[in-house]
Amino acid sequence: MELWNQIWQGVCQAALFIWNHILFLNLVLSIIVIFFQRKEPKSVWAWLLVLNALPGIGFLLYLLAGTDMHKRKMFKIKGIEEKVNDAVRRQEYSVRSRELEASNPELKHFSDLVYFNLESSEAMLTGDNEVRIFTDGNDKFDTLIEDLKRAESYIFLQYYIIRNDVLFSRIRDVLTERAAAGVEVRVLYDAMGCRSVNKSCWRQLEEKGIRTAVFFPALFGRLHLRVNYRNHRKIVVIDGKIGYVGGFNIGKEYIGLDPKFGHWRDTHLRIRGSAVGSLLMRYIQDWDYAARENLFAEPKYFVLPDCRPGDTKMQIISSGPDSVRQNVRDNYLLLINRAKKRIFIQTPYFIPDEAIQTALLLAALSGVEVNVMIPCKPDHPFVYWATYSYVGELVMAGANCYTYDNGFLHSKGVSIDGEACCYGTANMDIRSFSLNFEVNAMIYDERVAREMERIFEEDLKLCSQITKDMYRGRSLWHRFKEQVCRLLSPVL
Repeated sequence: MELWNQIWQGVCQAALFIWNHILFLNLVLSIIVIFFQRKEPKSVWAWLLVLNALPGIGFLLYLLAGTDMHKRKMFKIKGIEEKVNDAVRRQEYSVRSRELEASNPELKHFSDLVYFNLESSEAMLTGDNEVRIFTDGNDKFDTLIEDLKRAESYIFLQYYIIRNDVLFSRIRDVLTERAAAGVEVRVLYDAMGCRSVNKSCWRQLEEKGIRTAVFFPALFGRLHLRVNYRNHRKIVVIDGKIGYVGGFNIGKEYIGLDPKFGHWRDTHLRIRGSAVGSLLMRYIQDWDYAARENLFAEPKYFVLPDCRPGDTKMQIISSGPDSVRQNVRDNYLLLINRAKKRIFIQTPYFIPDEAIQTALLLAALSGVEVNVMIPCKPDHPFVYWATYSYVGELVMAGANCYTYDNGFLHSKGVSIDGEACCYGTANMDIRSFSLNFEVNAMIYDERVAREMERIFEEDLKLCSQITKDMYRGRSLWHRFKEQVCRLLSPVL
């Protein structure tokens, strides 16, 4: 008993010391933020506001969400770097020499974007792809499950969120059956996104022959010290022939079974063709980092497709806090700057950086039709009010901004002029641009781009427009929430 009293007294003394020196600790952390962390000026000011407005609490928040990740190459392509580099350099030469434009005249207006993606992220251009678009979770998962049932060699599955509920139960049954039939099955998940799933669930999968790996695991039980730098990618690769990428995670809310959200409106792509190989490489890099393996040493995964499913041209682009450039954000920005007639954006969180917001304002003021769609209901209130602030600024500049009223909008992407589009896992916000690991498909195809725009126009039937009069007439309390959340937006 005396020992416990001594321990308790020690804890109390430590807490009292921290409390008495909280201002000094805040000062030290403020100096670190300003001089030693390579952050954007807006982010620096936001963290200084948090630190000084919430002494102690701000310190803990910074430790959880504010520490910077050194931009180092986390994901190495062991064993095939030379082949990848050679292929990228050949495509770069074809762009510079105008060979690409000569053989693909539809890429004339996008050859510089193709080159940018080759140079900045070694994203190979493939032109033999077939793309199917899903906007409803039931359709997407029904089709995915049928594809999983037909797997013959391997299934690689990666999601940010996997909930141990009715949807995952259906998928788990198929994965278990295919593993028993000799198919290689791997499941990669993010520790934060899957924090509600007990470890026993993953052990049961392992016992049934399914390999699992966790990205940035919790250090102590379910204590996650990395709130930022989460792997937000959703990728499925089946036999190297079929690939999935987009916004749907695995959980009952994504098939409309959660009354809190109601109908879940999202966008997901099913891809056949050589672009599946690019998704495969992205998956293997993530897997090798999490599981400490080298799947690139296995030639069986890298078999070229024996057919040409379609003629859609695309590049699979990815970005994360380890990247030198914000590749997905840069593609969004280049598309916005290139638009001559119209821009369509769907995103659940609209917290653009200064370059994106300025580009959209200039487009709207220059006569380009700017269309932005966001949810009508928030799943993160602070993020929602910051979103409303940026959207309101666009409305006042003449953009068309809408709230989706038929449930929750989770679709993530940009389409311009009915010529090209970029869809995947990245939101139009600072977190997706620089703090999370994301993957998108940059698609150069009029059919796909026009289909995305047609879907947007169908969604408008279920939307309300935010007008200038509505935005001017918002309450004082509404304005206060917007301003506070906008100030904090770089750290949301």
